[in-house]
Amino acid sequence: MSKKVFHLFFILCTAILFNQKALAQNNPAGIFDGQDDIGKVKQAGSGTYDSKSQDYHLSGSGANIWARHDEFHYVWKKMKGDFILRTNAAFIGKGVEEHRKIGWMVRTSLDTDSKHVSAVVHGAGLTSLQYRKATGDTTKEKKFEMTSADIIQLERKGNTYTMSVARKGDLFVSQEVSDIDIGDDVYVGLFICAHNANVTEKAVFNNTRIVVPAPKDLVAYRQYLGSDIEILDLETQNSKIIYQSPKSLQAPNWMKDGKHLLYNSEGLLYTFDLKTTSPTVLNTGSATHNNNDHVISFDGKWLAISSSDKTGSSMGWALPITGGEPRRLTPIGPSYMHGWSPDGKYIVFCGARNKEFDVYRIPSAGGPEERLTTAPGLEDGPEYSPDGKYIYFNSVRSGLMQVWRMKADGSEQTQLTNDDYDNWFPHVSPDGKWIEYITFNKNEVAPGDHPFYKHVYLRVMPVDGGPSKVIAYLYGGQGTINTPSWSPDSKHLAFVSNTSLLFPTFPISK
Repeated sequence: MSKKVFHLFFILCTAILFNQKALAQNNPAGIFDGQDDIGKVKQAGSGTYDSKSQDYHLSGSGANIWARHDEFHYVWKKMKGDFILRTNAAFIGKGVEEHRKIGWMVRTSLDTDSKHVSAVVHGAGLTSLQYRKATGDTTKEKKFEMTSADIIQLERKGNTYTMSVARKGDLFVSQEVSDIDIGDDVYVGLFICAHNANVTEKAVFNNTRIVVPAPKDLVAYRQYLGSDIEILDLETQNSKIIYQSPKSLQAPNWMKDGKHLLYNSEGLLYTFDLKTTSPTVLNTGSATHNNNDHVISFDGKWLAISSSDKTGSSMGWALPITGGEPRRLTPIGPSYMHGWSPDGKYIVFCGARNKEFDVYRIPSAGGPEERLTTAPGLEDGPEYSPDGKYIYFNSVRSGLMQVWRMKADGSEQTQLTNDDYDNWFPHVSPDGKWIEYITFNKNEVAPGDHPFYKHVYLRVMPVDGGPSKVIAYLYGGQGTINTPSWSPDSKHLAFVSNTSLLFPTFPISK
């Protein structure tokens, strides 16, 4: 090879390597804008996004994230204002250093000595909230008693940062730092640090969400955030966003064919094709003010809906699952439909009569309603078990909102949950083994309220009661799981989460 040819070959190879490095450093990954190695790392890092699983895989080197400067790999997005960052994170492999680190980080800049706030989990399990308050300053931290967190959340409200962590299935515990001014316009993202300049470590992140919460001046039930429809795999407890909309989408029912969901939005009902990820308006005739209390009969042939009449009060209606003009069920309101009996003869609902909300049932073919609960305070969310023996519901009679059940005739009313949270909308799995319900923090909501746009948990417990475990951590509330949302095979759940920031990574409605 001549010197000239060799020189040209060398230039070409150098250009290819340079372009590959530039692509690796700047190519957006999933919901993030870009990625970089921060500091003088010896081993180049990388971040990739799997659009099928919606997982992120990061590899990175770096001596440390500590003291007065940092070295690590960072997948980032530019953000302003308040936000909530959440992910499930795990190292891949045994690793070399016990203080290798993964987590969320908020930085003023991509400089090695930038101000930052970080939610960190170490290879040996140490879990801590770390921060550098001034450029080039020493790093400080607040350690958690809990170690080896699986779920990592970092929330910013003004200059206050709250780190919340949990092992999968458990409730969050939190640490907070305030008066941390690292600027409004910041980088937020996932990071990995090997804690050894000569080593590259790897990690996987799933259920990764960047949420922009409701502003303080949002007018409830008049202004709405965008919506994500998510499908949760009960075995892995990983969820995937299958559809996004800037509108308020609420209460997905899983239809009996296993191929469609049913949800409401802006007064209409939509069927959603899970294969094509496309919604279609369901004809509900003159009922065009439908809310998020709609339920499909056990045989999949009928639909009970709740829609306002001319007085503006929610009433119960029934129509074929294929659509059509609905038939009115309840003579007075408000009435909110929640569950069919397995034989299709009755529908149970929450009704307000004389300013008292209770559980009622009414014949699906028409007839007088029957009151099943009489305790003072709100009773809501009634739903039959698949065998027809019980009705599950939530009641505030013991102080906080808790899950209860009674026999189908209203007798033997028994409390199933008894904790320091507000628990709503119990849904029994089709195989009759589990109850799913949504949990609100009592410090954020009144016992008789289940508002939009709060930190909530989805939890499951055995159908007869017993220990509960968290299966999803999310920002939602009203409209998340108001209706039965189990898949027919009891292996998946559909739900809605909320944010005012939607990403083009996923399909977005028009």
